[in-house]
Amino acid sequence: MKMKAIKEMTSEELVAKLAELKSELFNLRFRQASGQLESPVSIRNCKRDIARINTEIRARELKA
Repeated sequence: MKMKAIKEMTSEELVAKLAELKSELFNLRFRQASGQLESPVSIRNCKRDIARINTEIRARELKA
């Protein structure tokens, strides 16, 4: 997910997307532990998306 797309989202959408990504990360880690994960890069991408969303949420908090 690009930062431009994240900046266009509302705060409610960001919180919902963050919850979705955290559950996806849990599922990815579970699949990795069981040896069914095809691409370990997907975990890294998910973590980065979570970090981008957290950064934008924090920036909005400081701005307000």
